[in-house]
Amino acid sequence: MSALVVVGAQWGDEGKGKVVDLYAPYADLVVRYAGGANAGHTLVVGGEKQILHLIPSGILHPQTRCVVGQGTVIDPSVFLKEIEALNARGVGTEGRLLVSQRAHVVLPHHKLIDELREKKSGGAIGTTKRGIGPCYEDKVARRGVRMGDLLDAGRLRGKLEANLECWRPVAEDLGGTLPVAEEIVAQYGALGDALRTYIGDAAEIVRASIQAGEKILLEGAQGTMLDIDNGTYPFVTSSNAVAGGACAGAGIGPTHIRHAVGIAKAYTTRVGGGPFPTELENETGQRLRDAGAEYGSTTGRPRRCGWLDLVALRHAVAVNGLDELAITKLDVLSTLPELEVCVAYELDGERLTYPPYDRLEDVQPIYETLEGWTEDLTSCRTRDDLPPAAQRYLARIEQEVGCRVGVVSVGPDREDTADLRDPFSP
Repeated sequence: MSALVVVGAQWGDEGKGKVVDLYAPYADLVVRYAGGANAGHTLVVGGEKQILHLIPSGILHPQTRCVVGQGTVIDPSVFLKEIEALNARGVGTEGRLLVSQRAHVVLPHHKLIDELREKKSGGAIGTTKRGIGPCYEDKVARRGVRMGDLLDAGRLRGKLEANLECWRPVAEDLGGTLPVAEEIVAQYGALGDALRTYIGDAAEIVRASIQAGEKILLEGAQGTMLDIDNGTYPFVTSSNAVAGGACAGAGIGPTHIRHAVGIAKAYTTRVGGGPFPTELENETGQRLRDAGAEYGSTTGRPRRCGWLDLVALRHAVAVNGLDELAITKLDVLSTLPELEVCVAYELDGERLTYPPYDRLEDVQPIYETLEGWTEDLTSCRTRDDLPPAAQRYLARIEQEVGCRVGVVSVGPDREDTADLRDPFSP
């Protein structure tokens, strides 16, 4: 096996950071391939929390090398702060971490435009205001600034001035004023100097690793239902969060990916605007939010919570070609006497087993009631250790979506995991 890809199978925040952290000891190289600092992967090791926004979750394992690929968009200040925080806690990054020179740079005016748009629309999309969308707009419009440009002041200044001119009328229309080019050149040139040893040809590192027969773990960001092409458009992110995005984002061909794992919570959450068929705007929804600590690691916003949506999960299995699911936060459902799972939608009298192209806000979820459990799951280390009702819950997921469940998270800490095994083994 050359590469294993890990993707979010819902609307993001599924616990990809923990799963990648669990899989990383088995990998030689971990590659983040999409998204930007709008992602937040929370790791809990020995009761200590570490939140990473750009650096791959495998960085906490000293034998594992990490790459941030060309499909990402980088806020250099955030990247540098993460490096400094890791180094301060004794996690060495020099020689183990590389960011692609082709990755596009999130600039100050990207964040400004993002915030102004959100204010004007009343937060309809609900972005993190981290400048991710405008940065990807520049990339597609072929006017972006890339990480390699930060190492050449003349090239940076020329690209930046042209870039600002394109955004000036947009900012003025939104009632904002763009920053001065020279200030950005000075700030980002200094960031480039500080990160110089971390910027290079990441795709070549990945390809060399493949040729050497090493094990590569491709780490996704956000989730399938936020994918720009396969998600709940227009309430989506600006990149391809699905498994197929790993090829372009890491700079490898599809034949090198041998296995795909989708991460899904035992229930469903969503942040920001957009349709959410199984949302619980009641005491049960708040109970899930409190028990699962469902507050954004990037923004702190309370997440919208609902029952497990197997229609969305079935869609994720299909568009990612998932071989396996990792179910997280199963412990959060403990003490609920009954559980609902959405097995289909109804729209205009028709039963749907996959999400519709649009009008998701109009569907009615069709629920199936399952027995809950009261036992504490945190000491369970195999599926057989789980209460019978929890085992039946996992079996029902497998039956409905046609994909087996592998690892199961039963608590926030690294050790709170059942059925962990080498993901690269047959």
